[in-house]
Amino acid sequence: MTQQPMLKYCGNQSLQDVVISLRSKATHIGLIFTPESKRKVSVYEAESWFRELGDQIKGKKIVGVFVNSTIDAIKEAVNRLPIDIIQCHGNESAEDLLFLKKQIKKPVWKAIHHGDHAIELMRSYQGIASGFVIDTKVQHAWGGSGQSFNWAAVPDYLEEAARQGALCFIAGGIHADNVEKLLHFEPAGIDIASGIETNAKKDRSKIKMIERKVTEHDSAT
Repeated sequence: MTQQPMLKYCGNQSLQDVVISLRSKATHIGLIFTPESKRKVSVYEAESWFRELGDQIKGKKIVGVFVNSTIDAIKEAVNRLPIDIIQCHGNESAEDLLFLKKQIKKPVWKAIHHGDHAIELMRSYQGIASGFVIDTKVQHAWGGSGQSFNWAAVPDYLEEAARQGALCFIAGGIHADNVEKLLHFEPAGIDIASGIETNAKKDRSKIKMIERKVTEHDSAT
């Protein structure tokens, strides 16, 4: 029996979304704080949700997703919200991440777009990023495209992350109809947004379908 992958449900846009994610088998819950994202939320909105939820968030890691944000913007979010991990999803350099880690004192993940130079780029963050999110590269968008990449490359990403002692989540176009194919590659983590949504809202039934397939795969291997 293999170890089940970590599950990150990202792009929560409302209190109801967060509640649904909290009641799931997700290990990580993501909120996006970049104005350009279609799943963006404000720090003030999220603050009211977490105030209402109180101790219900225990046992889940809260991931704040930022794209080329200023240190001040990230600091404000970290100071006001129970964020456990910072995910940088833009073109932030290794130097940017190192400075951020020193200022924020939280684990920092880096999103890497699948491509010919992705492994080389991962290596440039060695010792700085404690996790990677491998996503699909789409023109004019940093992520959230709902499109998958060629998962034959997944073992290479997992190997590089493991070599660095970092986590590795696979993102991009993952849903109940294709997650079994991804599970064949034994990803350490799976990052899902659109694949667990209906009409831009988190969908309990889609989440249960994903989780059932993850459990079935785990039992069969």
